[in-house]
Amino acid sequence: MVYAVVAVVIIAVLIVAARNRKRSKAINENGIEVDSVVSRIKEVETVNADGDRYVNYEYFVKFRNEAGETVEVRLGNPSPNITEGTRLRVKYLPEKPKHALEVKP
Repeated sequence: MVYAVVAVVIIAVLIVAARNRKRSKAINENGIEVDSVVSRIKEVETVNADGDRYVNYEYFVKFRNEAGETVEVRLGNPSPNITEGTRLRVKYLPEKPKHALEVKP
């Protein structure tokens, strides 16, 4: 039973990783590049089965899309040490505008 649960968890992790890699590739190849600003940083705490607590952060940026609307989306690959208010160049897909990637030099 334990092996089945472990196998399901591993498969789920691999599926999520493949989907994220596919999305990042699409954004890098076909994304629109715009100026943005880090609008907020969300602290996400998780607890594993042993009770160990881990803190991760989700970064969000705001920018104007092609229609001129201000949107806020999750940033997929933030540089270390960025803070709220940091200005970044990002790429996003207009047809799937929920995520953006930082354009790195």
